[in-house]
Amino acid sequence: MNAVIETRGLTKTYGTVHALAGLDLTIPRGGVYGVLGPNGAGKSTLFRILLGLIRPTSGSATIMGGPVGDVAHMRQTGSMIETPRFPPYLTARQVLSWLALEHGAGKTADIPHWLERVGLTEAADRRVRGFSVGMLQRLGVAASLMTRPDLVILDEPTSGMDPPGIQEMRALIRSLAADDGVTVVLASHQLLEVQRVCDRVAILNKGRLVREGTVNELTAVGERLRLSVTPMAQVLDTLGAKGAVEGEAVMADVTRAEAPALIRALASKGVDITEARWVGTDLESIFFTETGSVQTVEADHAG
Repeated sequence: MNAVIETRGLTKTYGTVHALAGLDLTIPRGGVYGVLGPNGAGKSTLFRILLGLIRPTSGSATIMGGPVGDVAHMRQTGSMIETPRFPPYLTARQVLSWLALEHGAGKTADIPHWLERVGLTEAADRRVRGFSVGMLQRLGVAASLMTRPDLVILDEPTSGMDPPGIQEMRALIRSLAADDGVTVVLASHQLLEVQRVCDRVAILNKGRLVREGTVNELTAVGERLRLSVTPMAQVLDTLGAKGAVEGEAVMADVTRAEAPALIRALASKGVDITEARWVGTDLESIFFTETGSVQTVEADHAG
C-alpha cells in the first residue's frame, strides 16, 4: 500500500492533556479518506502536525513520502484547516491571486477554473467581507486546490453550508479523487456525508486509533437481508431461527453467499417478494459505539 500519510507512535501533549497518544495511522494513496472523532479526539492536532504548524512531543510522521516540513513534499499538499479567514477588502479572485503568488504559482494557477469548480464564479469579484461561512469554505477549498496538489487535507469542508452546498461539495470531492487523481483526507462531524463520500475512514478517540477500514467493511458488521414478502409465515418457517419480523418485513440473518439460494427457494414456494435489500450498521452507529455511546442506528445498503 503506497501511503501518502504515515504516523508511528505520534504523541502530542499539552501539560497533562494528551491530544495524541501514540497514534499509528497509515493513509493510502488515492480516493477519499475520512478522519472521524468527537471534539478533542486529536483530528485537528494530527492535521496541524502533518502541515508543520505544530511539533509533536514524540513519535514520527511522514507526508507524501517525506518528513513533515520538507518543502518539496509539502508543495504536493493543499490544505484547509478550520474556517478560513481572508483580508476582507479583497475579492475572491484577488484572494486566490494573492495566495497563488505566495505559493510560487503566480500566473500558472488557473483561478477561473477553481472558482468555477467550487461554485464561486458569480461571486468572483465580490469582496469577501460579505461572504457567508459556506462561501468562505468554498473559497478556502479553492485556495487549497489551485496549485493542483496530489494530496489535499480538508478540515470540516462543508461547515456552514446549506444542503445543496453540501451536495455540491460532496460531488467536488468525489470528482477530485476520481477525475483529478487527488487523494482527499477530510475530517467532518457530518457522518452521513462521510459515509457517502469516503472510501476509507479512521475513527479516533482520545488521541488513539480505535477503528479503521473501508466504509463497506465497517458498515457490513451485523448485516442482514430485509425482505418485504407475502406470506410472512412461510418465509419465517423457511428461515427458522435465522428469521425475525421487524415492522412490515422479515429480517434474514444470512450471508450474501446464502442469499441467492434463499430467494430462489422462497420463489419456488410461491412467496411474493416485493423487495430484498441489505441493511447493516451505519457509520454513525459505529462512531457512537467506538467513542463511548451506545446509540444504535440502522442504515440501508443496496446490494
